[in-house]
Amino acid sequence: MRFMMIVKATTDSEAGVKPTPELLEAMQKYNEELIKAGVFLAADGLQPSANAVRISYPEPGGKPKVIDGPFTEAKEMIAGYTLIEVKSREEAIAWAMRMPDPHGFGQGEVELRQVFEMEELTENPDSIARDAALRELAKEQTKA
Repeated sequence: MRFMMIVKATTDSEAGVKPTPELLEAMQKYNEELIKAGVFLAADGLQPSANAVRISYPEPGGKPKVIDGPFTEAKEMIAGYTLIEVKSREEAIAWAMRMPDPHGFGQGEVELRQVFEMEELTENPDSIARDAALRELAKEQTKA
């Protein structure tokens, strides 16, 4: 099962305040532990919403609308993520509890969400096989 640890934004991360060298070191050490345990899939920090756009769909079947950032409500923003694959929800929680405070200064908040697997979304074997083939193709392309 895959889980995403969603690092919530703060006013500092939205202002573009970069992590301290100590925090970068702690996060790299944490990612190294995830890799050594064989559960790491991906992790990245995100730029502030001032550099973002939102695509909204105001009407069913209508034309998408582009909205430029920055966006308000930093606590609703995402500053980064870590994607892991583990055997249980309890294991995911244990890994999330080990993550260093992602912003330092006691401001960090991490939301842990399980990722849907295709088998949970459909029983259609063609859709399940197509999803597996696309994932394999993506793996091959990232190796190249």
